[in-house]
Amino acid sequence: MNDTSGPASPGAQDDSADLVQVVLGECSAADADAVFGVLRTHFPSDRGNEAPHRTEQPRDAVWTGAFRADHSPGPVRGVLLAGPVTADLQGGPVAVDRLRATLESAFVASDNGTASGDQEVQVQLRLTGAEHGEPPLPGH
Repeated sequence: MNDTSGPASPGAQDDSADLVQVVLGECSAADADAVFGVLRTHFPSDRGNEAPHRTEQPRDAVWTGAFRADHSPGPVRGVLLAGPVTADLQGGPVAVDRLRATLESAFVASDNGTASGDQEVQVQLRLTGAEHGEPPLPGH
């Protein structure tokens, strides 16, 4: 893993049904930052304003973050990506649905699979740039 989440927590109860773990892979640092930028705009995160960055490790990059999805945000503007991004979302079903809806609003998303457990769900999405949108803002 080339990037880890920051020390701050999006809330005191890390096992809350509103907490969603997000893992991004198979993408550039800039595209990972664009996806996390959308999520940070609408949900509290353990990432703060930290942008993904590459290290000198030779393996594929994976970026992680935790987001507190305790509400459904309003409309989200489309964001352009340079290439596809694989996003794994894991958490409570309602919270995962909220993050998923936000990502589907900002990007073109295809469902790569879903697994449901007793108290949580895992969803894998393939994100590509929005059909209409703007490049991500610098630092977002």
